Amino acid sequence: MSTQGLRGNMPTYMFSGVSGGSQKKEAVKARTAVVMADKKPRYQLLKRRCLDQGVLFEDPEFPAEDSSLFFSQKPQVSFEWKRPHEIVNNPEFITGGASRTDICQGDLGDCWLLAAVASLTLDQKLLDRVVPPKQNFQENYAGIFHFWFWQYNEWVEVVVDDRLPTFRNRLVYLHSAEQNEFWSALLEKAYAKLNGNYESLKGGNTLEAMEDFTGGLGEMFDLNESSSDMYATIQKALQRRSMVGCSIDISSSAETEARTPSGLIKGHAYSVTGLQEIKYKGKPVRLIRVRNPWGQVEWNGAWSDNSAEWKMIDTSEHRTLNMVSKDDGEFWMAFEDFCKHFGKLEVCNLTPDSLYGDSTRKWNVSVYEGKWQKGSTAGGCRNFPETFWTNPQYKLRLHDADDGKNDSTLMIAILQKNRRKLRKEGVDLLTIGFAIYKAEPGDDHLPEEFFQFHASVARSKSYINVREICQRFQLPPGDYILVPTTFQPHHEADFHGDGFSIMSDTWLMKEKSLSVLQTAFLKCDNDNSGTISSYELRSAIEEAGFQVNNQLIQLLVLRYANDYMEIYFDNFIRCLVRLETSFTPVQKYTAPLMWLYKYMYNII
Repeated sequence: MSTQGLRGNMPTYMFSGVSGGSQKKEAVKARTAVVMADKKPRYQLLKRRCLDQGVLFEDPEFPAEDSSLFFSQKPQVSFEWKRPHEIVNNPEFITGGASRTDICQGDLGDCWLLAAVASLTLDQKLLDRVVPPKQNFQENYAGIFHFWFWQYNEWVEVVVDDRLPTFRNRLVYLHSAEQNEFWSALLEKAYAKLNGNYESLKGGNTLEAMEDFTGGLGEMFDLNESSSDMYATIQKALQRRSMVGCSIDISSSAETEARTPSGLIKGHAYSVTGLQEIKYKGKPVRLIRVRNPWGQVEWNGAWSDNSAEWKMIDTSEHRTLNMVSKDDGEFWMAFEDFCKHFGKLEVCNLTPDSLYGDSTRKWNVSVYEGKWQKGSTAGGCRNFPETFWTNPQYKLRLHDADDGKNDSTLMIAILQKNRRKLRKEGVDLLTIGFAIYKAEPGDDHLPEEFFQFHASVARSKSYINVREICQRFQLPPGDYILVPTTFQPHHEADFHGDGFSIMSDTWLMKEKSLSVLQTAFLKCDNDNSGTISSYELRSAIEEAGFQVNNQLIQLLVLRYANDYMEIYFDNFIRCLVRLETSFTPVQKYTAPLMWLYKYMYNII
């Protein structure tokens, strides 16, 4: 398993959500500001067209060709693309409910993805969001299926046909233990399409897929350095339906997928599926359940499937643990053995405080889109003082301290965009990090000389070549400047940034200003579709208090409308902020947009 990971130029929009106790119903909203129901799914339109024409869907964007399989090589054997009903007589989308045992790895090094899929099956609501139910191969079958993934602060629908690569009538890649079940294979295909092709899925970080499945926040723990309360951390994560994965560190690429004497695989992604404390010889023993996405090859030490320990406990404990002795890739082990053998723990939280405290809290979420551009904003880390100051800079404001504390909680996440999709062009993940500096209220951009005399007050733990880095800090209330950077200067990449801080009463009042813009948008959404047409854009802009000419409207439509000439609410907000920042002095901002400018606009 290779390392992968990142996210700030102009912030796009902001939203708030509830986190903490009501995890299942409310907290997921914290990073799902763009609601799928507001979109017009292509799936329904394409499926209806196929049914009306009496044809099966063939995806022109992801054809049944080698280009969808590989970008750097040709297959050594000839694969045949087949629809499920050409492979088995009675194909089913899901048989008896989706479960972690439906996940069996094929001939593709994407164990990181499969470990995340296995974790996804543990929560039906999360699964249903990614894998919409009621898809089948019988009623109104048209050879078309769809899935949803979280990409850079919005849910994206991916539509695929059901032609799958096979060899000798067997699926080549991800498959279910049930030969007539195909949801997991089609999910992998949709994720491959999202990232360019199947080969692009080779090697990765489980957190990457977990975040794409949930919109959650990923945190990584070093089991060799973590404190003694790691058991409680994992317990709380599983209780709150966070997704949890683990892996064994490797010292060189030669160790990748090397099997240890204990039956564990190095450099390989596993999912954590359970945690339980039982009585053994009169003493409490902590156990953890882990799953290998291969669907086989298991731990052979204490508490493994056929170990002597199971004979020493009551059969009721067997039932509590749902113990099944078979080579299905899932096994129990003592928690102390887990910490001894595994090196990394990955937790994807649905909200910033899933692992910390039980109270319900409001979070202020700042969203940024940015770019490290060679020659202007790709300044590298502090090792390069001549250019460091040219990196993108973002103003952060922590309003209030946490209850009963002097400091305020801040989480920063920086994510590199589209690096996996760009692999076919020779692009790889950059080594990234960030630093945070104390600023004065009037500081919007810190000059070169500032960094010569001031140290950062917080920074990322390390620079690393992963898609996303995420870290939690405790800082006094006040103004700060966030500086995301690559390690080396002159390296280019697009990135996305999120900043999470506890929401103050002041912010909650400002949040109401958004309703003015929502009202303008909804007033022009004549068909209640969640979008406005390009022709309705002028009316919506005028409702928001602007006057624009025909030439400017044409430019705005080109910039903010999609291929169907529709504008979603998030792009409507971007459009208004662009108008405001382009033509209005800051001091003369309209009330609804003044707060948007102050908290959203990139300071560079």
